[in-house]
Amino acid sequence: MNRDWKNLFPSRRMIFLGAGGVVLLGLTARLAELQLFRQAEFETKAREVRIKLEPAPPHRGTIYDRTGRELASSKRNFYVTLRPEVAGKTHEEIGSVIERVGRQLRLSDSKMRSLLQEATNGPRHRDILVADDLTWQEFAQVNVMAPELAGISAEVGELRSYPLQAAFYHTIGYVQKANDADIARIVEQELKAMNEAPDAPAGVARAAAIRRLYKHPAMRVGKQGIESYGETDLKGEPGRIRLLQNATGRVIDRLPSEDLAGRPGADVVLTIDAELQNYAIQRFGAEAGSAVMIDVTTGEVVCMMSTPAPDPNLFVSGIASAPYKALREDERNPLYHKAYDGIYPPGSTFKMIVAAAALESGAMKPEDQVSCPGKAWYYTRYYNCWRPEGHGVVNLHTGLQKSCDCYFYRAAERTGIEEIAKVAKRFGLGHRYELGITGGKSGVVPNNEWKLNNPRIKERWYPGDTISAGIGQGYVTASPFELAVMVSRIAGGPQMPDPHIIANGIRVPDPTITPMGEFKPGVLEAVRAGMFAVTSEGGGTAVRSGELDPEGKLPAPYTNARMAGKSGSAQVRVITAAERDSRGRAIANDKLPWKLRDHALFVAFAPADKPRYAVSIIVEHGGSGSSVAAPIARDLLAHALRYDPGGRKAFVPQTRDVAASEGGAQPT
Repeated sequence: MNRDWKNLFPSRRMIFLGAGGVVLLGLTARLAELQLFRQAEFETKAREVRIKLEPAPPHRGTIYDRTGRELASSKRNFYVTLRPEVAGKTHEEIGSVIERVGRQLRLSDSKMRSLLQEATNGPRHRDILVADDLTWQEFAQVNVMAPELAGISAEVGELRSYPLQAAFYHTIGYVQKANDADIARIVEQELKAMNEAPDAPAGVARAAAIRRLYKHPAMRVGKQGIESYGETDLKGEPGRIRLLQNATGRVIDRLPSEDLAGRPGADVVLTIDAELQNYAIQRFGAEAGSAVMIDVTTGEVVCMMSTPAPDPNLFVSGIASAPYKALREDERNPLYHKAYDGIYPPGSTFKMIVAAAALESGAMKPEDQVSCPGKAWYYTRYYNCWRPEGHGVVNLHTGLQKSCDCYFYRAAERTGIEEIAKVAKRFGLGHRYELGITGGKSGVVPNNEWKLNNPRIKERWYPGDTISAGIGQGYVTASPFELAVMVSRIAGGPQMPDPHIIANGIRVPDPTITPMGEFKPGVLEAVRAGMFAVTSEGGGTAVRSGELDPEGKLPAPYTNARMAGKSGSAQVRVITAAERDSRGRAIANDKLPWKLRDHALFVAFAPADKPRYAVSIIVEHGGSGSSVAAPIARDLLAHALRYDPGGRKAFVPQTRDVAASEGGAQPT
C-alpha cells in the first residue's frame, strides 16, 4: 500500500500543476485582452459613467405689453442646491452641511429645518433648492466654501422677474416651484395634448421626463393668470446638459451641450397698454376696485386692472407665511381679481339693458311716459325710487338721464324677464369670457328657468322679481369685464369684434360668445342718446363729468370730445324700512362702516359722437357712482384719447435664437 501511494503522488502533482498552469494562462490571456485590446472601450465606458445628463429648463417666453414693454421676463439667477446622497449618509451629516451653508446665507432656523426634512425624507439622488435669487457676493462666498461642503453646488440659471410689479399681478399671475398637484396636472394636460395613453410606454416615458423637469431646482410653473393658462407654450421644450462628476458625485465641470439644446418658450404680447394701466392704478389711489377699457373698433382690451394688488416677485421664490397672511386678511382683497372674478349687482348700469329690451320687444315706445312720485306700488309692496321726492313725469330719455327707478320698474313689468334676459345676453352679460388667463366668472342673467334650476332656490319666477331686476338688483349680477363688453357693444353695435387681451403668442378661442345681432332701427340710438344726456344735459346724474377736453388740447380727431355714460350704485345689504327716515331716505353711505357702503359703478364710452373706447369702473364701497366712479371714468377716457393706445399696432417680438435656450443649471 505504501509503495502504491508513493507511485501515485508524482502523477497527481503533475495533474494539479497542469490544471493550475491552464487557469493561470487563461487569466493572463484575459488580462492581456482587457489591458491591451479593449482598453479604449472601457475608458469610454468609464467616462460615460462620470458624465451625467441633466434636464435643462428652457428659456421661458417673455410677456410684453402692446408697445413691447416687458411685463414678465427672465433674469440671471444665482442659486445653491444640495444633493443629499453626496452630503452624507446620516441625518447628522446632512444637517451639518445644511447648517453651515444656511448660516452663510442667513437662512432662518425654520427654513433649515424644512430643508433637512426634505433632504432626509425625499429621494436622495435629487437636488433640492437651498436658496435662490442670491446676490453676487452671496453666490461667491458659497462658491468658495463649496469644496468643503459635500453635496453643495453654487449654480447659475434664470429666474422670473416682473418689472412692473403689482400692475399686472392679476392678469399675468406669477410662477413658483411646482408641487405634486401641479406636476400631476401638467402631466395629464401634456399627455392629453399629445394623445398619449398614461400607461403606454411612450406615455410613461413622457410623464417621467415631465416630473424630472419640474423637480429641477431652477424650474418654475405658472400658478395663475397667463403664466398658468399658457404654461405649455411659455415654458418651451427642455434641453439637456452634460455634467462631469467626480467620484463623490460632485459636479466639477460643464461639458459642451449645444447639440442637446431645447426650444425657448413662446413670447406673448398683450393688447393691454402698460402706461394706461399704470395711470388707472394711480387714479384709483387708495380705493379698492377695478377698471376695464376696450377699444370698440378692434375688441382689444387696452386696460384691465384690479387694485390693490401684491407684487408678484414676492411669490417666485416663495412668500413667507406672515406677509401672505396679511394679504389674505386685508379687507380690500388684494389677491382677488376684481375685474375678472368679481361679481356685483350692476345697479342702474343695467337700465340700458331694460331700455333696449323694452324698445326691441315693443313693450314701450321712447315717448311713453311714466309718473314718478318717489315710489311705486307693485303687487304687495312699495318699491322706492332713489330720489324720495320723485322725478315727475319721465320718458325713456329722461328716465336714463335722471336714472329714475320708477320708470324702469314700469319698463321691466311691461317687458317681462324673458325678453330682458335675451337682450342682456346679446349685450354680452351672463358669459365667462375666455381671455387666456385663469379664473373668470360670469354674472347671472336670471329668468324663470334659471330660478327653477338654481339648487339654492328652486322656485318659479315671481312678478316682483322682475321689478327688482329692472334696476339691476335682485338676482341680476355681472362682472366688471362683462359690463365693459356691454357698454362696448352699446357703443360699437353689432360690428364690434369679440373682446381679447392677447395680441399674439397664444391662441385663445372662445366660440361660445353670444353674437349681438341687429336691433330694430332706433334702439341703440335711443340708448346712446340717454347715456349722453346723463353726462351732458341738465339734470343728468353725472353732468359734471361729461367734458373730456375742456382746454381743447386733445389731438384730432378727439378735440372737444365728450363721453356718454351711466352711473350706478350697487347695494351690499338689504335696506329695511326702519333704516329710512320719514322722507324715505336711507342712511348716507359716509355714515356707514366702509364694508356696508354701496359699490360705486360707472360705464361709459368716448367720444360720444364716434365711439373709440369704452370703460367700466367699479369702486368697491365707494358710495355714489356719479360722484366717485364717474370722474375716474372721465379721466381714464381722456387719458386714452390723448395717448391713443389703439392707434398703434401691437408689438411683434423678434424670433429668438433656439441655441440660446440651453439655459438651466450652470455649475461653476
